Amino acid sequence: MKKTVKKATKKKTTPFVIIRSDRAGVFAGNLVEQDNANQRVKLQNAIRIWYWDGAFTLSQIAMEGVSKPNNCKFAIPVTEQEIFGVIEILPATDAAEKNIKEVKPCKK
Repeated sequence: MKKTVKKATKKKTTPFVIIRSDRAGVFAGNLVEQDNANQRVKLQNAIRIWYWDGAFTLSQIAMEGVSKPNNCKFAIPVTEQEIFGVIEILPATDAAEKNIKEVKPCKK
């Protein structure tokens, strides 16, 4: 069986997306590779979204971002991350991308 791995298209070199995985949680970042057969994606500038406030669903985050960024717990971005068990991929709007990137990373 032929393995299908999609690279990001030229239209927007690396689209900004929200990813939900079945075990690792929720991430935002630039999609550079998508392997549907193995439910795997590779993100650049990946941000783990540990907790959010000011949006009801991930769909709303992908469209609008969050309205209460100070209450959110987003991790620091990592250069590149592979995520397995992907069950949802939501393309984010430019406004949502800007909003998500402006959330101050939570550190201890």
